[in-house]
Amino acid sequence: MHARKLSAEHQIFRETLRAFIQKEILPHIDEWEKRGEIDRRIWKRMGDMGFMGLNYPEQYGGLALDFYYSMILCEELSHCFSGGFTIAALVIQYMSAPYLLKYATEELKERYLRPVIAGEMVSAVAITEPGAGSDVKNIKTTAVRTGDYYIVNGSKTFITNGYYGNFFITAVKTAPDKGTKGISLLLIDRHTQGISANKINKLGWHASDTAELAFDQVKIPASNLIGAEGEGFRYLMDGLQLERLTAAIHSVATAESALQYTLEYLQQREAFGKKIAEFQAVRHCIAQITADIATTKAFVYHCCDLQYEGTYAVRECSIAKLQASELAVQAVGQCLQLFGGYGFTEDYKIARLYRDVRVGTIIGGTSEIMLEIIAKMSIDHINYQSQKPA
Repeated sequence: MHARKLSAEHQIFRETLRAFIQKEILPHIDEWEKRGEIDRRIWKRMGDMGFMGLNYPEQYGGLALDFYYSMILCEELSHCFSGGFTIAALVIQYMSAPYLLKYATEELKERYLRPVIAGEMVSAVAITEPGAGSDVKNIKTTAVRTGDYYIVNGSKTFITNGYYGNFFITAVKTAPDKGTKGISLLLIDRHTQGISANKINKLGWHASDTAELAFDQVKIPASNLIGAEGEGFRYLMDGLQLERLTAAIHSVATAESALQYTLEYLQQREAFGKKIAEFQAVRHCIAQITADIATTKAFVYHCCDLQYEGTYAVRECSIAKLQASELAVQAVGQCLQLFGGYGFTEDYKIARLYRDVRVGTIIGGTSEIMLEIIAKMSIDHINYQSQKPA
């Protein structure tokens, strides 16, 4: 199957999801943006509908559906005019919980993965530190084994769902002298003694809680280790392809929603006695955005086909993330321009989209990192291999 040839079941799912968003999410977006907090009850409602476990096995409460259902979820949530809400949802299902499914013990899956899929818990992934963003191997947070516990010290930053979430999949150094072989993943409960969190005041994504975390002598059961000690870097590198692909889908869908919103505006506004949409400069601008979205979306859909087939597509996902995030920044900026002065006000949602979309070239690996990965594969013939679960 190809993403461009979705089945009738996929289309029915899209319509069901769209109706749910219209009723349960859109009426609350402005309030969540203003408060800087998403009402937790929405995750339970989404869990009840099965939306929080599309790609997870039925034994944990998931629906075990193919990747195209996840693609549709990413697209439709991206039309909510709130990058903050969308990213909170995507982080749970595609950027943090997958580590539980792939590598965690059955006990951890029952205690944490099942409630996530039910919408009863919110998960986060804590990798980035004040001194280590894209350079994961240089994280400084340590976890020292003492009997049946790890003692964790250090800090993390830019952690989506880090303030209101329930737990973090955390990258720690269990053997600081071993480089990438010394990194492990620990599940850390948000309310464990010794953890403090501060919300970051951000340019965009106002609905989502992005936090700085500090760990001071935090005592974590050794049973909270995810997978094998020292294998965390491999696990993280393996998980990045899905993270980058969902980010690419989100970027393209956001650009699409901005274009549609702008088209509706242009039909209503007049200047010099005629509709703005009738001016050739405006028409050509819209035409170019339309063409750019169409070509980028086709490549992103190609990557979705690869994900559906189970292909470990580092090169393709890196290209998709690069092109889609850069396109979204450019397209939304041009759309805002077409609103004139109104685009610079909070009365129109294009201003929020403009703020939200900017971070797309930074999250999940910056555009510069994407270019370096593509360069290594194209010039140096480096071939990245998938890391199978131990």
